[in-house]
Amino acid sequence: MSRIGKAPITLPSGVDVVIDGVSVTVKGSKGELSRQFNDRVSFEMEDGVVTVTRFDDTRESKALHGLSRALLANMVEGVTDGFKKELEIQGIGYRATLKGRDIELLVGFSHSVMVHAPEGITFEVPEPTKVIVSGIDKEQVGQVAANVRKVRPPEPYKGKGIRYAGEYVRRKAGKAGKA
Repeated sequence: MSRIGKAPITLPSGVDVVIDGVSVTVKGSKGELSRQFNDRVSFEMEDGVVTVTRFDDTRESKALHGLSRALLANMVEGVTDGFKKELEIQGIGYRATLKGRDIELLVGFSHSVMVHAPEGITFEVPEPTKVIVSGIDKEQVGQVAANVRKVRPPEPYKGKGIRYAGEYVRRKAGKAGKA
């Protein structure tokens, strides 16, 4: 049995879960999320605890068991606390500014790059070299953060670019290190 899949999900106060076959909707203080799950797993809710069960022991069902439980747990966490990813900008003259809901990046190109915030995502720029992407959907927060990082990924020679907070960029020696 899947260790992750068999773990129950306890619902915090103020969170409502509506299970309709393979469709699950989670409502909380920060918003509402819904998702369609595979029909190889089922959800049962009683006394504020949601459990995920699978119908058979095929390899695919076992994989979907843990996945479905993790996705539902992330939905519950998202509507209660939310998710955020921090990005750091390194390089001389590299900076970010907030323009309404969107961010403008100056990262060494001849022009500035605008990154638009999709519905459900908010950007924060506490200082010019730090960007915080936050929202209630973990998958969407991670994808938007990856899209921002993709504008100018960190390069290995000087380390300039946009990186996740705490990310280690392995440096190369360059031409001078050949001797």
